[in-house]
Amino acid sequence: MVRAELVFVPSPGLGHLVSTVEMAKLLVDRDHRVSITLLIMKPPHESHSGIDNRTRSLADSMAGRFRFVHLPDIDPITETNPSKIRDLCIESYKPHVKEAIGQLTESDSGPDSPRLAGLVVDMFCTTMIDVANELRVPSYVFFTSGAAFLGLMLHLQRLQDEHGIDSTEFRDSDTELDFPNFTNPLPAKVLPTAYLVKEAAPAYIGHARRFRETKGIFVNTFAELERHVLKSLVDDVIPPVYPVGPILNLTRSTGGTGPSNGSETMKWLDSQPDSSVVFLCFGSRGSFDADAVREFATALERCGHRFLWSLRQPPPKGKVGPPRDYANPMEILPEGFLDRTVEIGKVIGWAPQVDILAHPAVGGFVSHCGWNSTLESIWFGVPIAGLPLYAEQQFNVFEMVVELDLAFEIKMEYRRDVRMKSETTVTAEEIERGIRRVMEPDSEQRKKVKETSEKSRKALDEGGSSCSSLRRLIDDIFNKMP
Repeated sequence: MVRAELVFVPSPGLGHLVSTVEMAKLLVDRDHRVSITLLIMKPPHESHSGIDNRTRSLADSMAGRFRFVHLPDIDPITETNPSKIRDLCIESYKPHVKEAIGQLTESDSGPDSPRLAGLVVDMFCTTMIDVANELRVPSYVFFTSGAAFLGLMLHLQRLQDEHGIDSTEFRDSDTELDFPNFTNPLPAKVLPTAYLVKEAAPAYIGHARRFRETKGIFVNTFAELERHVLKSLVDDVIPPVYPVGPILNLTRSTGGTGPSNGSETMKWLDSQPDSSVVFLCFGSRGSFDADAVREFATALERCGHRFLWSLRQPPPKGKVGPPRDYANPMEILPEGFLDRTVEIGKVIGWAPQVDILAHPAVGGFVSHCGWNSTLESIWFGVPIAGLPLYAEQQFNVFEMVVELDLAFEIKMEYRRDVRMKSETTVTAEEIERGIRRVMEPDSEQRKKVKETSEKSRKALDEGGSSCSSLRRLIDDIFNKMP
């Protein structure tokens, strides 16, 4: 029996690592001939304890199914430009990746050992394709976002290379773009920040160029969600695209500390009527300044809906890092807010998002529309009101609100990204309108989200669209194995 070994190289940081582990689980669960090794890079400028502890926990839970290899530390990254830090970090790991794969192939040289079938690189680790080429093995991309963002990256790269159109020219523009993967024109104001700043755009264009060199792209989506986009990506110059999602970690229930998190939050939800609570949460990097917090508080008081608000403290000004919980939320909230809303609301720090979205009391989700959060909301049938912050989230909101009619908008062009240098604001009126709409019990969007939720679950079942796509992917991996 021929066995295949795939080596995954996830981007540094927990977000992409968790998605990569879920992708690896899908492969080994589907075919016992597949073996997986994950090479772990440590993120720059962050405490390593969090990722080390989480990786150990993941490794323990996956014991016997695949291997985790922690790569050696690299020299400190002295670059301060946030657009370049990640790419420099990944590039520095390249010799360690090559050495680790060499050691793996030496240790797996027995007659019954699996053969190295390919290198699966994260969407931001395309420099590692060089390693695959040197080792003469196929390379694949694991694309942790949706198919539409993949299409956007390939489209903007093609505009640059074939027509000389620089995406940074669309900054502060009211132009609408003819985007072939959508049925609606795409406003330039929702392009990801990376395509609007000159220090970041070349790297993203370069990633898309390299996608085209690979043997296939695994995408965290399912055909029933992005059918039009996936059909438009069938192209002689684009590698095969395999929609294998939704790839979700649905067992997360730890990470917070203190009485405002975890079990107390769930007990509070247990006491609320079904579909009565709007949940506000903005991802692992989501936080707001004092002015925006006041607008949120005003909106929540005005609309009167029951609410659960994950409120996080931004890193100190000029510092890069994740948000933290407030020691005392009253220091940032309007005076008397907690007393006035004590009967209808709860303010917490870190939130067990999956547990909360799964709870029957939750009827709406105010979110940044990161792709994982978007898929989680669909999985649990909870409609979203989108307020994007960074990365491709503005684009995600446009897709969900305009293209798919599955969500509501708070402010589609809102950004919290220091690279733009010009700030956008959000008002209490905009937030209140979004909350009222997302909590409407009989909206067409709510019905469509419930229907799409059922489709997302069926996609992963035997015979479902993503299950079938995964089978094609595994067959192609074995057929292309050196």
